[in-house]
Amino acid sequence: MLEVELKFAADGLDPLEHLAAAAELGSSALGVVHEVDEVDRYLDTARGALAAAGWACRLRTRGDRTIASLKGPAEVAEDAVQELHRRPELEGAASDSLEPARWSPSEARDLVDRLRDAEPLVERLRLHQRRVERDVLVDGHGIGTLTLDRVEVLAGGALRGRFHVVELELHPGQDAAVLPDLADALREVPGLRPERRTKLERALALVGAPGAPGA
Repeated sequence: MLEVELKFAADGLDPLEHLAAAAELGSSALGVVHEVDEVDRYLDTARGALAAAGWACRLRTRGDRTIASLKGPAEVAEDAVQELHRRPELEGAASDSLEPARWSPSEARDLVDRLRDAEPLVERLRLHQRRVERDVLVDGHGIGTLTLDRVEVLAGGALRGRFHVVELELHPGQDAAVLPDLADALREVPGLRPERRTKLERALALVGAPGAPGA
């Protein structure tokens, strides 16, 4: 699967609150507000085998459900839509375990096993997220999801920093031609700026660790 999304960094809570209250984004309508808490754990081997291969592994827990996501290097647009990121992504049901054999069978699990080459996985860091989600609607049809995230970065059991992110991810199969209008509308929100880095890259910068693809 190819993930296609717009990424913006927010200077604080004001841009998130503005977008949570807005009825529209450009020519698109925004759906009802859903608030959720998520914990993202980023895994690799001790020597960074996954990062060296250009991939990142994330275990995302929301409620009683955990999903493993494998994301490849992001391709940042070089045209007018500078906020546009594309990257390969594989997902599958998982558990809290750092041992992939305890996850449900999936392409994501298979890729982790190939990349780690029998080395154990370790947790690099984790993100605690308070997330607001809103459907992005064109003529009443959902074409993507707008997410407004308050992120806390933890490493070694300690809080290492916070940041705020606005993302708009297209649903699979949707035409990316709708994105320039949406990107223009997000650029007009005070306190937002285009973000080339993934959440993982921003978090690693906060903890002083080497960068990695995917988030």
